Amino acid sequence: MIASIFFIYRQASTMLCAPTQADGVPIGNAPNCRRQSSNPRTISRTWSKVSGVCGRRPCLQRSRTVHRAQNMCICEDVVVSIREDRILSHAVLACEQMAHADRWTIENAQIPGTTLMENAGAAVARAVLERFGHARRALVLCGPGNNGGDGYVAARILQESGMSVTAYAFGTPRGGTDAAIARSRYSGAVEPPEEFEPSRDDVVVDAIFGAGLTRDLPERVLVALHKARSATCPVVAVDLPSGVNGDSGADLGGALTADVTVTFFRKKPGHLLFPGRQACGEVVVADIGVRAEALAAKPPVIFENVPQLWGPVLPKPDATWHKYSRGHAAVFSGGKHATGAARLAALAAQRTGAGAVTILGQPDALDIHAAHLTSIMLRPCAPDDSYDRLGELKGCRACVLGPGFGDFTTARRLALSILQEADRTGLRLVLDADGITAFASESKALFDVAHAVVGQALVLTPHEGEFGRLFPDLAEDRSLSKVDKAVAAAARANAVVLYKGPDTVVAAPDGRAAINTNATSSLATAGSGDVLSGVIGGLVAQGLPLWEAACAAAWLHGEAGGAAGPLAVAEDIVARIPVAFGLLNQGRDTRAPWP
Repeated sequence: MIASIFFIYRQASTMLCAPTQADGVPIGNAPNCRRQSSNPRTISRTWSKVSGVCGRRPCLQRSRTVHRAQNMCICEDVVVSIREDRILSHAVLACEQMAHADRWTIENAQIPGTTLMENAGAAVARAVLERFGHARRALVLCGPGNNGGDGYVAARILQESGMSVTAYAFGTPRGGTDAAIARSRYSGAVEPPEEFEPSRDDVVVDAIFGAGLTRDLPERVLVALHKARSATCPVVAVDLPSGVNGDSGADLGGALTADVTVTFFRKKPGHLLFPGRQACGEVVVADIGVRAEALAAKPPVIFENVPQLWGPVLPKPDATWHKYSRGHAAVFSGGKHATGAARLAALAAQRTGAGAVTILGQPDALDIHAAHLTSIMLRPCAPDDSYDRLGELKGCRACVLGPGFGDFTTARRLALSILQEADRTGLRLVLDADGITAFASESKALFDVAHAVVGQALVLTPHEGEFGRLFPDLAEDRSLSKVDKAVAAAARANAVVLYKGPDTVVAAPDGRAAINTNATSSLATAGSGDVLSGVIGGLVAQGLPLWEAACAAAWLHGEAGGAAGPLAVAEDIVARIPVAFGLLNQGRDTRAPWP
């Protein structure tokens, strides 16, 4: 779906018909009209389905939507385009992609770089005035490049607004550059870095280095950042705090924690991955005029994990459903002294919407489960017939293997059997915890079987330690970001990889990745990961594609944890899953599974 964003976007521009003008642009009759300005973001979200004719002209499209405010007939493909455009607004761009978008806008949209810089500096000044306009002084730290140019523009606007402003020059912009022009337009005080002496009543604007920095910070920059840190004054960072790598979020040493970070057009991985996310504080994304069309040549594949990514594929309630048509999920249990993890996963799958959930395990373990469960089914099995018993389950679409399982030999045999038969059975496997560790020394066998499947049939949910056991070379490669590692692992395993942590990354073998941002400390409790694997299994059982299911599960898990409160235990997170689903209905732009 994501790969076709711009194809749909271009097609949509030929399918708008209206009897009048929209946004001041004449539009001809469908299907041959071409809208000259077809940015779907200018179109309201208020839609109503109609039939017949559109205004004074016959509409040649059979299925369409009318935008009431503009009297515009918009065919269904355009609605898809609008949905995709909302997804694009959550794209996360690497530094090179952002630089390309800047260049494309300057060269093709004929917007001067100085205009983009003016808009960027104005956005920074606005953030300062709105939040810290009461500060005694604004002290603007300006580097020699474009980030410093943004700083000089902000300094000029802050001075014009009446604030006392001093800029500190960490280098001189190269002659003729946009930054040099911005420096020449600022008439206020400019001091060397050695004169920087902030106080608690000041506000500091960090415009020294932006997202593209890959080297250690110079000594005089470290000294200045240390002074700002010691002063405990508020800090507004431009693009990213100096010293945070934009592609990985890594701290290159001495990065200053900002109260607010103002970035432009789209977020970068460094805004979402730790420790960069923590250093950014509040992130404000400012529209400075960079054109979304700049992304058409190479559509983004990394996104912030939001409901717009996966909401449209959540199951829509149907009055004809029965428990098996809603989806059947299976969870394998550990021994009688290790039943809790499987029970948490099963309860989570059920709360997520699976119509039927079965726990399979040895009889003495099932006795323990029977004392705790009512609506979850139990099926006895032995290590040597586990796969056969799984195959007997009616309509089973998803299996969770690993939480508390303990028996590595049986886990390997089960996982390989499920994947070997996946094309025939349609069964999908969520491999977690002991299921992952079982393949620590035999990962190639797992990956080979997974690659033999048409499409994908495997979801892996490692935390950092489990990731290192399954992908030791990737885990140790310091040149790779967490996103890079997850994407490489997904391609190697032909699996969706949910790389857990405070900045969970969900990666698909085709290169798509989503960075989750709503996790809370409530999830740092025993059994929380088991709940997550159950949520994934419950969604996969209902027919969601694996990547979308894993993305949705990470988001729902985070929301449930937040709703459970700071002292939550895993059972509390399970109980709050319906609350997380309810949040999808509170004005969010997605189709929730429950009315």
